[in-house]
Amino acid sequence: AQACSRCVLRPVTAPAPAMANVPVGSLSKEQQDELLCTYAALVLHDDGAEVTPQGMTNLIKAAGCSVEDYWPMLMAKMINNVGMDALIKMGSGAGGGGGGAPAAGGGGA
Repeated sequence: AQACSRCVLRPVTAPAPAMANVPVGSLSKEQQDELLCTYAALVLHDDGAEVTPQGMTNLIKAAGCSVEDYWPMLMAKMINNVGMDALIKMGSGAGGGGGGAPAAGGGGA
């Protein structure tokens, strides 16, 4: 498999992990493959389609890119086990919220 030279990754506007600020050409092949699979999975999810290895592979090929054969299978399995919505929340930095109910048996007045 060859690195994708036609794929353009743009930095996001919100503070993001270091990878978003790194030119694609400086990413390792494994990082590029992971990123391509992530974007393919997000496109499928956003379109309401099932996230499958074949669907991811089709999108990646349509973009003129390629990844090692095992990547789409691993990503689809993880997404089906964890859930895309949960993975998106993990990666968004949208945690916290503070407050909340006291722990069980955590006393009141």
